[in-house]
Amino acid sequence: MTILVTGATGKLGRLVVEALLERNVPAEQIVAGGRNLSRLADLAQLGVQVRAMDYSDPASLREAFTGVEKLLLVSGSEPGPRVAQHLDVIETAKDAGVQLLAYTSIPNADTTTMALAEDHQTTERALRDSGVPYVLLRNGWYLENYTEQLTGYLKHGSVFGSAGDGRLNGATRADLAQAAAAVLLAEDQAGMVYELGGEESFTLEDLAREVSTATGQAVTYQDLSEEDFSHLLTGAGVPVSFARILADSDSGIARGELLVEGNALATLIGRPATTLGEAVRFAAATLAAQQA
Repeated sequence: MTILVTGATGKLGRLVVEALLERNVPAEQIVAGGRNLSRLADLAQLGVQVRAMDYSDPASLREAFTGVEKLLLVSGSEPGPRVAQHLDVIETAKDAGVQLLAYTSIPNADTTTMALAEDHQTTERALRDSGVPYVLLRNGWYLENYTEQLTGYLKHGSVFGSAGDGRLNGATRADLAQAAAAVLLAEDQAGMVYELGGEESFTLEDLAREVSTATGQAVTYQDLSEEDFSHLLTGAGVPVSFARILADSDSGIARGELLVEGNALATLIGRPATTLGEAVRFAAATLAAQQA
């Protein structure tokens, strides 16, 4: 069985390849696809097949998908243009006879009204209409979306957002990668839909509290209107269109649209998912070591 992981030069895709190796999948049965093969050189040395592919280059997709039985489509990173890219991947997978396509979507894609969900909703509809056997991995909000901002939180003494007291279930990329690997290796996955998030939900006020506890520095949550949060992000250098999407996503959190029910993630990875507190403490310890 040959498994292709797209976006293997990115953070999530790379972790999925590593998770497959950890699960003793023979390296030669794994294909790591990406635009910059130099970033996959170490995987190639382990025996992993590395193939050049670009979502925007259908010819590269056709070549990369040759002989592939299962495929993980890690969603593109650029909202808007990625829809056409996803459709090209799906069509190419169908032509190549791929037996299972796993797609990384967004929680509660059936009901959410978040702007960020639109591309995922379109992709899910295309999968349903394609005839390609598929499984949906509706990945929760990355905890890294927060822990990677630790320096900024400490600098300003605040976590800023427009999520109110809305709760969400975050998960680390590593846990979500392990879940993806488990699904790719399991039987009878076609048609399955997994809502993936940690067992413990939290608010952004909880996030600020965890940062304070882990670092010993007082950090509070500053709740803003969606418009004001968007302006704050733009002022910090975030492109206007993406700032609006991020602020809208916080409003989605306020509505509970990133709150995941059930324990699918823990079931797939065979252990409790990493908690917010654990992720924040790890990030704080890493930052302290870098500053020592």
